[in-house]
Amino acid sequence: MSGITKDTVIDDRYRVVRRLGTGGMADVFLVEDQQLGRKVALKLLHRRFAEDPAFVERFRREARSAAGLQHQNIVGVYDRGEYDGTYYIAMEYLPGRTLKAIITEEAPLDPVRAIDIAIQILKAARFAHRRGIVHRDLKPHNVIVDDAGDAKVTDFGIARAGASDMTETGSIMGTAQYLSPEQAQGHSVTPSSDLYSVGVVLYEMLTGRVPFDGEQAVTIALKHVSEAPVPPSQLNPKIPPELEQTILWTLNKNAADRPVDAEQLITVLEHCREAILAGAAGERTASMAAIAAGAAAGLPIDPATSYAPVPPVSQPITNGSGSIPVVVAGEQPPEEDHRGWLPWLWALLVVLLVAGAATAAYFLSRPKQELVPPVTNEPYAVAASQLRQAGFQANPYRVASGRVAGTVLGQTPAGNTKADKGSTVTLRVSKGRGNVRIPSVQGESKATAEKTLKGYGLKVSRTESVASSRWAIGKATGTSPGAGQSVPTGQKVVLLISSGAPQKTVPDVKGSNASAAAATLRAAGFKVRFDRVVNGSVTAGQVMQQTPTGNAKAAPGTTVTLTVAKAPARGTVPSVTGDPTAEAISALQAAGFTNYKERFRTVHVADKAGTVVAQQPVGGSTQLKSTKVVIVIGRYQGTSTTSTTSTTTTTSSSSTTSSSTTPTVGAVGTTTQ
Repeated sequence: MSGITKDTVIDDRYRVVRRLGTGGMADVFLVEDQQLGRKVALKLLHRRFAEDPAFVERFRREARSAAGLQHQNIVGVYDRGEYDGTYYIAMEYLPGRTLKAIITEEAPLDPVRAIDIAIQILKAARFAHRRGIVHRDLKPHNVIVDDAGDAKVTDFGIARAGASDMTETGSIMGTAQYLSPEQAQGHSVTPSSDLYSVGVVLYEMLTGRVPFDGEQAVTIALKHVSEAPVPPSQLNPKIPPELEQTILWTLNKNAADRPVDAEQLITVLEHCREAILAGAAGERTASMAAIAAGAAAGLPIDPATSYAPVPPVSQPITNGSGSIPVVVAGEQPPEEDHRGWLPWLWALLVVLLVAGAATAAYFLSRPKQELVPPVTNEPYAVAASQLRQAGFQANPYRVASGRVAGTVLGQTPAGNTKADKGSTVTLRVSKGRGNVRIPSVQGESKATAEKTLKGYGLKVSRTESVASSRWAIGKATGTSPGAGQSVPTGQKVVLLISSGAPQKTVPDVKGSNASAAAATLRAAGFKVRFDRVVNGSVTAGQVMQQTPTGNAKAAPGTTVTLTVAKAPARGTVPSVTGDPTAEAISALQAAGFTNYKERFRTVHVADKAGTVVAQQPVGGSTQLKSTKVVIVIGRYQGTSTTSTTSTTTTTSSSSTTSSSTTPTVGAVGTTTQ
């Protein structure tokens, strides 16, 4: 969106810091959440898609799907909303690189590093699958890896709950290079489809290229359905054989021939990693081959310790209609019809002789079989010692569990069964609960924070109140131990809840100048509001009162109201002498002098009756508008040696009339006319 620039505020909350990237469907910005004071990634749907119900629904589905998946390997979704005619999702911001960028810059990756990243992706997929959600678009572009090597999966835009109804009529959802064959054909997808995509990602990490590519998406999709991938070791000879076998296992065309679930694939990859680190890849390959042979013979297999062999890839055939090829496995050409029976008789005789010789050689040379000691629930050191004494070798692989680290959880072959002397017994050994990184819960409510921590396998032992000027009362300020620390799963943590900002003393600014008082209060962390009141007895601009009062306690950011003196208004007194009484009063009121008094004086000239014969203050002088103006009004009387002045006092609120026989003297004039 060209209109989004630095410091743009989206939805009155998110201030744009910079653009992180642009995709075919949306732009992603690094923004600052001004309410919670944290940086988040905000995905803003391109406006041209905002009117397309299908795109909008996909966008909303991403928010719904990811918001319900709180896991250490899944990018968290915080918020969603509308802005400027389109829609946005606010997500957890991860400083790091996409896995695609890492592959582009560094591939082929070290096998152990590639396995670690793949396992983290699978843990995210396992968490989603157990909640009925299939991602459907797992690819390196949707995986963020930080500097510590921690990976998180994002973009659940085409994820849907459930294993059915996962396609749209006439369309294929996903990215062509990472599609499973069933997606490429428009069929329903299952969690196994995500495992296929993870196999493609693992292939790409180890070789620097995807197994199938092409100029058009349709071409790539057909390759997923009909072609066998080039074995990755041909592109990178450093790939251990058992890791290559695991990759090809996930890339089986038939979903039933892939790993049972993410848990099984995680276990096998962990086994591969331990074998690589131990420098025993060849031994593990032989062990895996033996397990695969057992599977072919119909023997029981522990899914946590084995995987199915990769079936031979057959050539596709077409039905002549140009539709997607149908793969037929195991089909053999018809044999020729030999009418002669004598050659077959000789061939059968030779076969029987060879088989008899092989059987005799086997029974003469096969190893002696011994009873395998039962060592489940024993400490590994004790179990390995017992197996050595019985003539067997111990081959451990470690898995996370609630049992004490080092405890043998299971064995293959099982105890009290016979096996060749000198053969290897595989032991599944507990490595403890495993570790988890404590998530950040800052700004979340107490209930939400507890739910987040529980989702990471942590327990809240208690909550503690702490003063915080950053977080509102009742919001989480953090945990003890703090966010980001690696602790064992099930660890108890203390949840810290804000009790609000610490109280501070309000400075006493009464009697100070308003500007200086405001500066003092703001420097102390308070806000200021002025309430100006007219007061002629106090210097204009002086603080007459404050609320809260000086030296009271209040939280930083509290608004202090200052009552400030305002000088009375001034104006020019209009000259009303000679004006009729009604006109004089109107003129005074119009000029803002509403406090006036009327006095009456006897006049002997009839024309002056009812007019103003004198005023005080005089017209044209500048006075406070609250000043009382006295106007003397003439009252006609015939000839008389002594005049009587009657006085009527009038204000805007009351009128007082009095009569007096005392001759009027003073500022308003003489007593006779």
